[in-house]
Parts: sequence; structure tokens; C-alpha cells
Amino acid sequence: MATADNRYAKSLMDLTIEAGQLDAVRKDLKLMLSTIEQNHELALLLESPIVKKDKKISVLTAIFEKKISKVSMSFLTLITNKNREAQLVAILKAFEEQYKTHNNIFTAVVTSAKGLDQKTKDKVLELVKSQMKGEVELIEKIDAGTIGGFVLRIGDKQIDRSVASDLHNLKKKLTNKALN
Repeated sequence: MATADNRYAKSLMDLTIEAGQLDAVRKDLKLMLSTIEQNHELALLLESPIVKKDKKISVLTAIFEKKISKVSMSFLTLITNKNREAQLVAILKAFEEQYKTHNNIFTAVVTSAKGLDQKTKDKVLELVKSQMKGEVELIEKIDAGTIGGFVLRIGDKQIDRSVASDLHNLKKKLTNKALN
């Protein structure tokens, strides 16, 4: 069953595709999402059941009206009028996921201990592109717990070439041998 977040995102997606404004609205929504995520007070305002919707709309208008399209601003107003503004971040994220699916964009997340040099990033990106049909977006994360090597995740698939994983597997083998 589709959640309200997904239904609102799908409706906006269908509308913007039909109007030929998909990429422009995506850009607007990315701006909205980063603004909300970077401003804790704005996020709290949107989630507050105490603040009236007309006040929320005036704040959102003051922040975004001159920065986003009329379609995107109308969407913000609609969401607020339907008392869904507390779900705005989830709706924006759902839209982004639907946009990626619609445009055959895959997200690959590579995690390493210190970060990858450009040559290694290029090799990882080349490897992923050879396996996927579509565009690949590479996101790099740093996790000292990886120790060395990397972990690559694409959707629900994972390639773990980390030293931490190797150590864990070695420990498991030694433990199993000691028990036998």
C-alpha cells in the first residue's frame, strides 16, 4: 500500500511530467529539502501542531517564493493546507526516489576508512556503470570502522571488501575451528 508521502510525490511527479517541468521542480524540491534539513527551527515549525497553517504558509512563502517555481510554491501551499507539512521532508525524499526511478538513476554508496582517491572513485564508478543500465550517482561515505578497503552498496546489493569484514570472517573461522 502506498503511503501518503508516496501518493503526494507521485501526484506531483505526474503533474510535472505532464507540464514538462520535472527537472525544474526537482531542483526546487532539492532546495526545499536542503533548506529544511539545515534549519532546525524551520523543521520544528513545520512539525508543530500549535502553529496555524496560515502562519506556516506565510513563512514558507517568505523563504521560497522568489527562489522556486509557481508549481513548487503551489505544491507547498497545498501540502500545508492539507495538514501534511509535518511530512514535507518525507514527501520531498519520496519525490527524489521516484524521480531517480523514472530517469533510471541508480545510487551507489561507497564507504571507506579515509576516502577514495579520484582514480579509485573512477574505477568504482566504471565498475558500477558496467553492471547497471542507466545513470549512476556515486556517494562517498567515510567510516573509520571500515579500517581499510571499501564497502559498496547499490540498492539491496552489497560488496564488502573491507579489512573489518575480513577480520570478522577470520575470527568466525577460528572460533568455529576451536569449537570443532
